Amino acid sequence: MSTIEHLPIYDELVDLLAKNAKADEVLSFHLSDRKQQKLDDLLTKNRDGTLDPDESAELDAFEQFEHVVRLLKARVREKHQP
Repeated sequence: MSTIEHLPIYDELVDLLAKNAKADEVLSFHLSDRKQQKLDDLLTKNRDGTLDPDESAELDAFEQFEHVVRLLKARVREKHQP
């Protein structure tokens, strides 16, 4: 089992994606510059304590997405181990 937080709701989807994905594309995935800037802005507001409820929900969605991406990358690495 991976050390990444276990998210059973995503298991089947992550397994499907890991099975059919090109490892190099998955492992090199990162947010677009625009989305990364939005995340950075939300994180700054979070540190400053100035997030409104909609921004807080958006930051939560980014965090959930990040967990799924990490889980997918871990599964792809496991699949491609020698």
